[in-house]
Amino acid sequence: MHEGTLADRLGIEFLEVSPERVVGRMPVEGNTQPYGLLHGGASAVLAETLGSVGAAVHAGAGRIAVGIEINATHHRSARSGWVTGVATRLHGGRTLATYDIEITDEQGRRVCTSRLTCMLRDA
Repeated sequence: MHEGTLADRLGIEFLEVSPERVVGRMPVEGNTQPYGLLHGGASAVLAETLGSVGAAVHAGAGRIAVGIEINATHHRSARSGWVTGVATRLHGGRTLATYDIEITDEQGRRVCTSRLTCMLRDA
């Protein structure tokens, strides 16, 4: 499983990890940011984390990620409970991996949708 300071600090839990699909969730209890900034910040971090993990698993041994491009559309904020993200591989090649990611709240409503492309190269 993916481990890291940011994932640990945010409480991200990985429920499924494969090159084709990464599923994870993150607590959002107590989000009191004005203007629903969670969906502009933390949910984008969750989306980026899930897509990056998928790209790293896709790349395999001897390959590393060297750059990320992410485009996100924010639909609503989530202020309590958990948000769940599903990253599904759209394209995977030797030099690029692209994932579509959807973040939903506990009621199944979209919080954020995004597409992440990760550039890959030999380590």
